Amino acid sequence: MTNQALPLDLGDGLLLRAATPADAEALAAFNAEVHREPDATEPDHALAAWTRDLLERPHPTFRPDLFTVVEEARTERIVASLNLIPQTWSYGGVEFGVGRVELVGTHPDYRRRGLVRRQMDVVHRWSADLGHLVQGITGIRWYYRQFGYEMALALDGDRRVAVGHVPTLADGQSEPYRLRPATAADVPFLAETDAHGRSRSLVSCVRDDALWRYEVDGRSEDSSVRGAVVIIEEAADAGKPVGFLVHVRGLWASTLWVSVWELAPGVSWLAVAPSVLRHLRLEGERYAATGTVLDTPRAGGDAKRSRFERIALEFATDHPAYRALPRRAPTGDKPYAWYLRVPDLPAFVRRVAPILEMRLAASVAAGHTGDLTLNFYRDGLRLSFAQGRLAAAEAWRAPDHGGAGASFPPLTFLHLLFGHRSLAELEHLFADCRANTEEAQVLLDALFPPQPSLVRPVA
Repeated sequence: MTNQALPLDLGDGLLLRAATPADAEALAAFNAEVHREPDATEPDHALAAWTRDLLERPHPTFRPDLFTVVEEARTERIVASLNLIPQTWSYGGVEFGVGRVELVGTHPDYRRRGLVRRQMDVVHRWSADLGHLVQGITGIRWYYRQFGYEMALALDGDRRVAVGHVPTLADGQSEPYRLRPATAADVPFLAETDAHGRSRSLVSCVRDDALWRYEVDGRSEDSSVRGAVVIIEEAADAGKPVGFLVHVRGLWASTLWVSVWELAPGVSWLAVAPSVLRHLRLEGERYAATGTVLDTPRAGGDAKRSRFERIALEFATDHPAYRALPRRAPTGDKPYAWYLRVPDLPAFVRRVAPILEMRLAASVAAGHTGDLTLNFYRDGLRLSFAQGRLAAAEAWRAPDHGGAGASFPPLTFLHLLFGHRSLAELEHLFADCRANTEEAQVLLDALFPPQPSLVRPVA
C-alpha cells in the first residue's frame, strides 16, 4: 500500500492525506484557482478538467489516491496538493519506471510553511514502493532543486513556421497526403510509429496501446492536456497511414503548437512536410475564425484574441522535421529542462549497464578492465569494469578531493548520465568539476556522450 502512513497530522490544524474520487470537484476548483496565471481574470477551467479526469475517469497508470491533499482539519478546505503519475521511460531502449510529480500547488495563505516538502516526502516514498528508479517534474526555475532534483534533460524547445512561409499547392496539383482525426482503430499504428520515432532519443517515454487509446479518446473534451491526434495518410494509396501528429486544440499566443510528429520507417519527411504544414495552417485559421483561443483571459487584455500567426514545432533540440524545414522553421525558443531525481544512482547505472557496455565496446577503451571512481564531494560512485562488462556500480566515498578519477559537484553528474551535457561542457561550467586523470576523461567521454532526448510524458 502506497498510502499506509496517511493520514498525517501536520500540526497547526492541518491534515495530510491521500485523495479519493469524492475530492474531484473540490480539488478541481483548487487547482483551477491556484494554478491560474497571476494576471488572469478567470480560473483555469481546462486544468480543472484535467484534475477531474485523473480522479474520476479510468487512467492507464494513475489512480486517485496518488494525489496528496493538505486540508484544514476543521473545515476540510484544501490548502495544498500534488500528485504522482507513474510511467515508463526508456534509456537507449532499456526501460525503467518513473514517477512524474505534477499539479503542485499551495494556497497563497499557506505558502512557505514546508507543505510541499512534506508532500514530496510522501510521493517519493510512493514512487519507491512502485519500483521507480527516477522521479521527474516540469516546473518553475530553481524551486525543485531543494528536493534533490537537477535540471538535467532537455524540455520543450521549438522551431517556428510563420503562416506566410507555409508552402502553397501549385495550380492543378492535388494534395499528396491528407490528414484526419485518429480513432481507436489507429492505436496499433500509433504505438508502432511512436516506438520507431523514440529510437532517435536517448531518453523517451514509452506508450503502449492502452496509453495511446487514452490519448485518442480517454480524456474530457476540455482537458488542458488533451491534444488533437491526427493520422497522416497517402492520398493515392487507399488511405495508407504514413505518420501522425499531436497538436493543441486551439491557439496559444497566436500560435498553433505541435507536440508530436512522427512518420513510419521509410517515409520521406521532405515529401510529407508541405502537406502537414498546409493542414496545420487550415487548422490554425479555423481556430482563429471560431475564437478557439487557449490563453486564459488577462486583465486589461482582449477576452479572446483570434490572431493566427505561426506554427510551433515543439520537439526539443533535434528532430527530422527541423532538418526537412531548414528555412521555413529556422528559429524558436531554446529548450528549458526537466528536473530529474535519481535517489539510488548505483541502481540506475546497473539498470542501464547494457547501454554503457555497448558504448564502451565501440570506443578506444573496448574490453576495459578497472575502476572508474567519481567523487561527488559528499558521496560518490565507483564503476568496476571487467573485460568491458560492468561488474559493479556502488556507492563510494573519496579519501580526499583528489583521490578519484573525476569530481562532480552534487547532482551535476546527472547531466552527463542523461546525455544533457558533455564532460567538457560541465568542466567549463563548474570550476570544481574535472576529470583528474586521462583515463577517467577517456572513459567518461566513451560511456556518457551527449545525445538528444525528447520526452513526452504521460499526463
